[in-house]
Amino acid sequence: VQLQASGGGLVQAGGSLRLSCAASGRTTSAYTVAWFRQAPGKQRDFVAGIAISRSGGNTAYADSVKGRFTISRDNPKNTLYLQMDSLKPEDTAVYYCAATVKYWGRPYRTVQDYDYWGQGTQVTVSS
Repeated sequence: VQLQASGGGLVQAGGSLRLSCAASGRTTSAYTVAWFRQAPGKQRDFVAGIAISRSGGNTAYADSVKGRFTISRDNPKNTLYLQMDSLKPEDTAVYYCAATVKYWGRPYRTVQDYDYWGQGTQVTVSS
């Protein structure tokens, strides 16, 4: 599976951005995809994820973004999105999309659970 993230940029606090992650290669009927972010000098943290099955998908969010960010996917386009609203300076980071063919009904929240990673896209929020 190859992942290509895009959509990052510079935005003022309170603004919005939408990140995209295009997937290609082998996919299955059940898998998990997610967004992580990494600020300078900090570890890579879970932001949002979807556990996808034939019957639908279960989402999960980090507490810091709940109510402001929305994760979604377009299955025919094999694309994952992260709509980010009400952005804050502390949201500044490199954002990565990730995927794994593992599935257990809820998104995994740790880096080690994901096998495939996009190249990252920079999001900078100015105050």
